[in-house]
Amino acid sequence: MNIVFECPDKVNGLMTITVEETDYKEKVENSLKEYRKKANFPGFRPGMVPMSLIKRQYELPVKMDVINKFVGEQIYAYVKENNIQMLGEPLPSETQVPVDLEHEAPYTFVFDIAVAPEFKIELNGKNKIDYYIIEPDEKTIDAQVKQLAQRNGTYEEGDTYQQNDMLYGDLRELDAEGNTLEGGITLERVSMMPEYIKVDEQKALFDNAKPGDIITFNPRKAYPDNDAEIAGMLKIKKEEVGRHEGDFTYQVTSISRYKAHEVNQELFHMVFGDDVNDEATFRQKIAEQLKAQFDSESDYKFLIDVQAYVEKKIGALTYPDALLKRIMKRNNEDKDADYVERNYEESIRHLTWHLAKEQLVRAHGIKIEDSDIKAAAKESARVQFARYGMTDVPDEYLENYANDMIKKQENIENIIDQAIDQKLIAALKAAVKLNEKTVTPEEFNKLFEK
Repeated sequence: MNIVFECPDKVNGLMTITVEETDYKEKVENSLKEYRKKANFPGFRPGMVPMSLIKRQYELPVKMDVINKFVGEQIYAYVKENNIQMLGEPLPSETQVPVDLEHEAPYTFVFDIAVAPEFKIELNGKNKIDYYIIEPDEKTIDAQVKQLAQRNGTYEEGDTYQQNDMLYGDLRELDAEGNTLEGGITLERVSMMPEYIKVDEQKALFDNAKPGDIITFNPRKAYPDNDAEIAGMLKIKKEEVGRHEGDFTYQVTSISRYKAHEVNQELFHMVFGDDVNDEATFRQKIAEQLKAQFDSESDYKFLIDVQAYVEKKIGALTYPDALLKRIMKRNNEDKDADYVERNYEESIRHLTWHLAKEQLVRAHGIKIEDSDIKAAAKESARVQFARYGMTDVPDEYLENYANDMIKKQENIENIIDQAIDQKLIAALKAAVKLNEKTVTPEEFNKLFEK
C-alpha cells in the first residue's frame, strides 16, 4: 500500500492510495472461509461446499467490502498521523478512473480532501469585549410578582359569566323543531370556556350567563373548523361529528373563576418559605432569582459577541469552496437544487467559528468530565423551566430531569456542546478585558433586534 498526499494551495488536498494484493488477500480469504462454513448449496453438506463455488458467488463483493474498509482506515490513519485538519468526509475525486476489481491489483483510488485554512486566534487581556450585566428593574419585578400571584391562585364560584370563566352545565341535543332529540346526546356537567369559541355570534350567546340559564347554541357554528373540539365536548368520535350538526341547549349549573392570589404574607411563605414576611423582602428575593437567571443570558450574549469579535479579528479565510459545496450537497441530497448556494455563506461562518472555538478550547486546556455534562444538563433543565416562569424548581427535580436528558442518545452531543460553551465562557471572562455595561431586561432584549 502506498499513499501520496498533495495540497499545493493548502486547502484542496488530493490523496492517492495504491492498494496491493497483500493488503487485502488474507482478509478476503478468511471471509470466504467463514462464508463456506455457513453456505447452503443444494447437494452439499454445510461446510463442505467447494471453495471454487464460494469464490464464484462471493469473492467479488467480499473483495470490494474488504478493500473499501481498508482504504477508509488508511485515509483516517494518515490524516490523524499527519495532523491534517480535514473538513467533512473525503470524496472520490472527479479525476478518479473507474477501478475494475476483477482485474489483478494494484488498484489506485483518488480522493479529494477539504483542508481547513491555517490561522491562529488568541484572546487575552489585550482584547476588550462587551459584557452586559442585566439588572432586574421594577417593571420586571412587578411582572414576576403578578405571575407568581397568578400561579398560586385559586378557583372560586362566580354568579355571572366573565371573560375566561369556566362554565359547567348540562348539554342536550335538539331536533329541527327545537325540542330535545329522542336518542340524541345528553350529557351532564360539561365544562366549557366560551372565550375560546371561534365565532363571535356564538360566543355572545354566553354573555352575562348565570347558573340556571339555558343557552341554545350550535357547536358546529361555534367551532367551524375544529372537529376535535366538537368531538371532545360531545364525548363522541371525531368521525361522528357530522351526524350532530344541529342546535344544543346548555343549562349552566355553575361558574368557576380563577382568582390570582393576593400579594400578602401567605403568598410570600408559599413562594419562599417562612423567612420572607414583607413585600420588600419578597421583591428582593425575586430580584435575586431573576439576577441568577439573567447571568446565564448575559453569558450567552457574551459568547455571541466573542464569536463576532473573533470573526472580525480572523478576517476572510480561503476555503476550498467548490469541494465544500460538493460535500454539502452530498450531505443534503433531500434538499432542493438551490439549497447549497442559499446556505453556503452562513455555513462557512459557522465553520470558521467552530475552528476558532476548537483553538480556544485547546488554548485554555478545557476538558469535559461526566460532572460537566451533568451540570450542563441541569442548567438546560433550569432554563427550560424558567421559560415557563418556574424559577424555584427544587434541585432534586432538576437532577432527575437532567438524568433523563442524558439517557437519551440524541441529546448527548448538544449537552456536551453546552458544557464546552459554559467552560469556555468562564475561561474567556477571566482572560479578556470585560467592557461591562449594566442594562435593564428590556434594553438587553433590544440588543438582539439589531
